[in-house]
Amino acid sequence: MNLSLGSSEYETFLRKFCKTLAVFKSLQMPNPAKILLQFHSWFFSKEIPNVLPAYETHAWMYLYFNILCEHVVHIMFLSGLRCVSVCPPLGMESHRIENDQLLTSSVYQHRYGSHRARLNIQASGDEDDMNGGAWCANPEEKINWIELDARTLTEFTGVITQGRDDPIDDYVSSYYVAFSNDSREWTVLHDGYAEWLFFGNSDKNTPVLSQFMEPVVARYIRILPQTWNGTMCMRMEVLGCPVPDHLSQYQSQNEVMHRDDLDYTHHNYLDMEKLMKSISDECPNISRFYSLGKSFKGLEIYAMEISDNPGMHETGEPEFRYTAGYHGNEALGRELLLMLMQYLCKEYKDGNPRVRHLVDETRIHLVPSVNPDGHMKAFEKGSELGSWTLGHWTEDGHDIFQNFPDLNNILWDAEDKGMVPKLISNHHVPIPEGVLSSNGSVAVETLALMSWMESHPFVLGANLQGGERLVTYPFDMRRLTKESEEEGYGEGEPEEEIRMIEDQSLFRWLAISYASTHHTMTQTHQGGCHTDDPTGGMGIVNRAKWKPIPGSMNDFSYLHTNCFELSIFLGCDKFPHQSELIREWEHNREALLTFMAQVHRGIKGVVRDKEGNPISNATVSVEGINHDIRTGESGDYWRLLNPGEYRVTARAEGYSPFTRLCVVGFDPGATYCSFDLNKSNWDRIKQIMALHGNRPIRLLSSGNRGSGHRYTYSRNQIPNSKFSNQFPNSNGGDMSKARLRQLRIMRIRRLRQQRLLARNTTTPPPTTTTTITTTVPPTTESTTPWYGSWPLGEIFEENTTSPEETELTDSLDYNYNYTTDDY
Repeated sequence: MNLSLGSSEYETFLRKFCKTLAVFKSLQMPNPAKILLQFHSWFFSKEIPNVLPAYETHAWMYLYFNILCEHVVHIMFLSGLRCVSVCPPLGMESHRIENDQLLTSSVYQHRYGSHRARLNIQASGDEDDMNGGAWCANPEEKINWIELDARTLTEFTGVITQGRDDPIDDYVSSYYVAFSNDSREWTVLHDGYAEWLFFGNSDKNTPVLSQFMEPVVARYIRILPQTWNGTMCMRMEVLGCPVPDHLSQYQSQNEVMHRDDLDYTHHNYLDMEKLMKSISDECPNISRFYSLGKSFKGLEIYAMEISDNPGMHETGEPEFRYTAGYHGNEALGRELLLMLMQYLCKEYKDGNPRVRHLVDETRIHLVPSVNPDGHMKAFEKGSELGSWTLGHWTEDGHDIFQNFPDLNNILWDAEDKGMVPKLISNHHVPIPEGVLSSNGSVAVETLALMSWMESHPFVLGANLQGGERLVTYPFDMRRLTKESEEEGYGEGEPEEEIRMIEDQSLFRWLAISYASTHHTMTQTHQGGCHTDDPTGGMGIVNRAKWKPIPGSMNDFSYLHTNCFELSIFLGCDKFPHQSELIREWEHNREALLTFMAQVHRGIKGVVRDKEGNPISNATVSVEGINHDIRTGESGDYWRLLNPGEYRVTARAEGYSPFTRLCVVGFDPGATYCSFDLNKSNWDRIKQIMALHGNRPIRLLSSGNRGSGHRYTYSRNQIPNSKFSNQFPNSNGGDMSKARLRQLRIMRIRRLRQQRLLARNTTTPPPTTTTTITTTVPPTTESTTPWYGSWPLGEIFEENTTSPEETELTDSLDYNYNYTTDDY
């Protein structure tokens, strides 16, 4: 074989290499050696079985050192041959290609129209809607095609095809490609000998790339399926680069374009680790690089803390978190957090006042890759050729985001029984025993997250996901209210009501704060990514009404910790092409910063005792909102609230509760609202009650212990007061006869009233430990004149009107159980 420059064998080799290189570059594989190794095995095993050793030193090494690792690859050889440009997707999956740019020869059903031909689009479960899993042609038609109008001259370089998202295995196995500039005259792509027949899919889920040998410049591209399995259905993406327009290029040169100096590339695990370490080294005074734990395969789950005092919690400073990469194939959130780290570091050093205030007043935690094992799988395939689910789960098959303990049903069952909040708390719901046992039901990544969440007093957080473009707020789990369950409404009936979160208005505001500042999240005129727009044009939706799931991180965070958590779905394309990252950063930068600032909304303060010592684990409740929070180790708390006036109560074991009015304004910053609590005798009371079996205790007069009689005091009578010297004691002395007669008549009348009430009462009411009355209380316990056993000198009355009385009585044995929350 002759591999000298200019020989026909060498040209064949170069063509094969360029085509293979273009394929691998479209996968965004960062290691050229891996590209060459795969090409080496493929080329020599199939094309040239007897290779001269001179090839290794002549052509191979020459090509190796001429690989350019940018989006567009141009390799020039001495033979004058050029490798094809590798262009990014035009935007079928990301919806940058609009529905009216697509046209088809025919449609099988309305739900399988041209708008459903987007790569990785997902079908709905409703067969009656317009949301099928692909474009499907009419089986009675003999000629089928789908056409895309790029709206400008474009250099087309390839096509990616995929089958139908449906239990049925429908896909296109071969097709032609044609081009046109006016949509009337078409030219089928030719390889020099015949029309080029491209081989398509062999299953319905795996995307298959067909790269053109040479780029084709045109405005329209048309796919003409030739053979298929089952029904003729397909999803697709088109690769192309718009041809530069000299007029638009001149205009763009005169525009002032803002561009942050960041690393706009995809990062594998080692690259991510290296980048995060470099950020920590560049800004050591405001950053801390640490790990939450390890994944199933032993990879570190890295996090970056950004604060003016990294590594420590400052009293009064709230803690915020962004997490991403729960599903390994959702790479956009991962890259956005890496760019956010770079941005905060650079802008803080440059003196940006907004960033400096945010970093100085907030302890920020960023976790870009919760599921590093899954991301490694998706990264190997690349941005366009990974399927919808590749890398979605952990290595041992868990969906981390919905792998948390189900606390919703525990709380809702208790609410239905009327046990909340007296017997069961409405916050910090405990995890049931056995849930976290080592039986494999909870992923190691989930356990690491839970430990991290419990060790930091987070106030607000958001998890970045993909596949849609909206913000969801909890509850994420769906369950009907008790009234709807009793009425027997079925799922989906209009009369049904689902259980809503207590802080719904606040969560809606938090969600809107992100969606409204995102550049495109509220632009839903073309619908959602896979179905009709579920947000009504607002960009936000309650997850339980949209796609309910059990055991989500958002619900767990709200019910088990103080942190309010939302989910942000960044876009239709889970793993966008590298060329899209700068655009996505511009779309999300302002929203990311605005949402972080919401952590300073509402009230904050410190709960202390009268000596100024902080009280940890105290409960702070807001009147009208049945969800409390707890103070941290330093006694500080943060309660997110919308503007308004609130009656806020602080409670702690061993202290008397205290309530105060706190006003939340519209200005930025939280309202300072602290509490100083007085110690109570509750600890001693609990000890006494425990000695009596936690039953009500008899309260007796010091001079009549154990008599069991009823004693009545006038609230206006105070022994040893200024009134006590007006009456003589029982040892002697004179009293006005008229005064004594008046007192005796009053007591006789009272006794008669008691007897009359006793006769008319068939069932005596149960007495309580302490009763406040304004009239003579009904009783059948005794009709003995109670005043007969008291010396006259021990009775004090200021006037002859019936005074307000406090009764101290023996109690019936009701076997009550008391808890601290009852008081």
